[in-house]
Amino acid sequence: MNDSTTALDEPVTDAALTRPFTGASPYDTYVRASVLNSLQQPLTEAPDEMGFLVTTQVMELWFTLIVHEWRTARVAFAKDDLHTATDALTRSRRALTALGGAWAPIAALTPAQFNGFRAAFGQASGFQSAMYRHMEFLLGDKSAGLLRAHRGDRAVHEALAETYREPSLYDEALAYLHRQGLPVPRHVRERDVTRPYTSDPGVVEVWRHVYAGPRHHPHLALGELLTDIAELVTRWRFDHALVVRRAMGARPGSAGSAGLAWLERRAAHPVFPELWEVRGDV
Repeated sequence: MNDSTTALDEPVTDAALTRPFTGASPYDTYVRASVLNSLQQPLTEAPDEMGFLVTTQVMELWFTLIVHEWRTARVAFAKDDLHTATDALTRSRRALTALGGAWAPIAALTPAQFNGFRAAFGQASGFQSAMYRHMEFLLGDKSAGLLRAHRGDRAVHEALAETYREPSLYDEALAYLHRQGLPVPRHVRERDVTRPYTSDPGVVEVWRHVYAGPRHHPHLALGELLTDIAELVTRWRFDHALVVRRAMGARPGSAGSAGLAWLERRAAHPVFPELWEVRGDV
């Protein structure tokens, strides 16, 4: 091998790598890469539109994974299976970290760059994402109005309505803690789960008891894991608001929403509120 030859110049000798496929490769059959790679169809010649499309589609995939993990955790809490629940929540924490990093390709769009393709997507807006709505409903942020917005797509609406009617991830975590001997108030356990979850002083007291207990208790670890998730969701919301502020300022959203103002209100809304309030009491 002379100095100008690299490893990439060497002939492939592994027969498994050069064996012809019968039809699509096994990789493509499993991953459906050819389908995924066919979904980016920019509507303009703007050089930044492709990055916007890919970023948005990647986020939808992360939403799907996070919803899957939270549903797994919710079912496990209902079965008093803390191990399975915390495993799923830990996986969702990694997915949320990746979701937050997905902003990078479009985080520095200027107004001129964004305007280069903004008109092409018309009334489309991120708040219309059904999978993100599943995420919010699982967090306890229920909204009958936002559910109604999806009535035009029957399958999507029915699936979202099911999540709307079911207890949230946090509802099931609190029910689990009550069955473990912690005094979650009855009015919290029997609340109308189609209503948005709001902070309750009795739940603050439950978490105060947990945080005042042994440092390595599983319930304290659960509290910190839920706090990690709440923080990552909040950071993603704040980053969303910053991306929008940088690209379009305070103009109304593409679907007529309040745009930046709405995103900032959502970012300021606490996830699992008692876990933040209790820290001043410990």
